[in-house]
Amino acid sequence: MKAVLGCVALLAMGIAPALAAQSSTTDEIAKYRAALQDGNPAELWEARGEGIWKAPRGPKRASLERCDLGLGPGVVKGAYARLPRYFADADRVQDLESRLVWCMTTLQGLTAAEALKNRFGNGSGARSDLEALAAYVSSESQGAKMDVPLAHPKEIEAYRIGEKLFYYRGGTHDFACATCHGEEGKRIRLQDLPDLTTPEGARAAYTTWPAYRVSQGEVRTFEWRLYDCFRQQRFPELVFGSDAAIALTVFLARNANGAPFAAPAIKR
Repeated sequence: MKAVLGCVALLAMGIAPALAAQSSTTDEIAKYRAALQDGNPAELWEARGEGIWKAPRGPKRASLERCDLGLGPGVVKGAYARLPRYFADADRVQDLESRLVWCMTTLQGLTAAEALKNRFGNGSGARSDLEALAAYVSSESQGAKMDVPLAHPKEIEAYRIGEKLFYYRGGTHDFACATCHGEEGKRIRLQDLPDLTTPEGARAAYTTWPAYRVSQGEVRTFEWRLYDCFRQQRFPELVFGSDAAIALTVFLARNANGAPFAAPAIKR
């Protein structure tokens, strides 16, 4: 019995320093992010996005200033905090990126392929208009409380599909979104993994995207975040603007309701 108690004591002695080290590392990462937040490079993307929003483009030589993001044509302030949502003109639930593509094709006359060209920048020469536009539009919702609707039947359907996708296990690793984001206290390398099944976790995670990724030198949208999660799960590629991408976004964004929006943020 004494031997068992001795082993337990030794184990506890080993665990305590490890937990303290983990807490210290987490605190230091938080300080690092806070320091970087001043002068966030995302401001450069916001400025470029505003220019793209107001510039006449496409065969119709029109700007996006008549684009309806849900609060009326041209209204950007607070719009991102209320997306995704159902749009009657498209007869579809749309997130910001798919709505921007819709406006580019209908208002400016661009083809879908043209609108989706360089949907993700590569950190050097290939810059993404969609990432810049997302940075600008989302920045106009800073401080606004998340208020994603579930009123239309298609919004409710999207939420339910998104919930199923969140818990769906598959791929070569038998992963689900919930594998990494279904309980407290998980980390990958130095990255905390928020529990997205709780309102607190969903709010803390969703309200900080889009974000400037220091390691990539780019502003990344929430669709990119989902795309990269699917890649890491070894799932088939998540199609940009697909019903699956939007459904997952509805599920996570709706769960963040009530939290003040705080993006574009900055990530490692």
